[in-house]
Order: sequence, then structure tokens, then C-alpha cells
Amino acid sequence: MTAPTPSDTAAAFERHDHSHCAGAVMQAAEGRARAEGLRLTPVRRRVLEILLEEHRALGAYDILDRLKAEGFGHQPPVAYRALDFLVEHGLAHRIRRLNAFAACMHPDTDHAPAFFICAQCSAVAESAATPLRDAAQAAGLAIGFTIERVTIEAIGTCPACHPGTAPSPQVPS
Repeated sequence: MTAPTPSDTAAAFERHDHSHCAGAVMQAAEGRARAEGLRLTPVRRRVLEILLEEHRALGAYDILDRLKAEGFGHQPPVAYRALDFLVEHGLAHRIRRLNAFAACMHPDTDHAPAFFICAQCSAVAESAATPLRDAAQAAGLAIGFTIERVTIEAIGTCPACHPGTAPSPQVPS
């Protein structure tokens, strides 16, 4: 299992061969499903494919509209059950700030995600929040609290919506 790198995260905001990264993520998700004995039904697989089409979060009804157009069903539980399964098994994430969902870009690793969400275009980049998670765990343990999950959602402006801003190659160690 490999941890997400800053360059992986920055790719969400750069022009790149998205079919390549989407294919790699789908392959990793399928590998995880096999390893854990999970069943990727046609609806679950299609929902994950829809989420992987762009580096954006989508609402459940957006996904439902796509499923309906493709003949998968038109009732909200169709989308919500698939999304719940994908989130529960680490193949997708719920972006609470947007009330939407995004494919996990690192399904082959256990990580606490940090999301960088563009307020203008809704592009989403995912990164590992390991230092933040570790700091939160230490603070929690100091008061006898056990943290089960840490999710960071940072709202800002991506380089495409804020010209002149480029991802920094420097990463604090």
C-alpha cells in the first residue's frame, strides 16, 4: 500500500491524463474489493466509475440522474445504497461541506483524508492528513478521548480559478 504524495494531490488541479489516474484508481479499488471479499455489483461499480470521471464531488441526485439515464433505476435508495457501500469500504468519501461524494483516490491505503475544495469550480483534491491525524490523536489521548476518524475539508481557490497560483513543490517534513 502506498501513501498519497503531494504530487498526486496537485494532479487534481492540473491538466493530466485523467483516464490514466481514473483507471489506476479503479484497478486499486477492484484489488481492494477482491482482497476484502467485497462485491462490486454493477450499480456499485458504475457509481464508482461516475465518481472517477472528474476530480469533483457529486451529489447523490446527480449520480441518480446518471444511473436513471443508463437504466439502473430511478429511486434514491439505488444511489444511496451504492454510495453507502463505497464510503463504508473506503472506496469513496463523503464531502460534508458540499453534501456530496468523491471517489477515494487512494483506495489501496488506509489514510485520513484531507480535501482541498475549490469554492469556485468545486474541484476536489484528496491528500493524506497523517500529520494532522497524529496531532489530533495525541490531543485526544491527552484527555482520554479516542478518535475514530479525522477528516479535513479545506475550502479555497484552485490554480485554475486563481491564475498565478501554482502548487508548491515544497512539502513540510
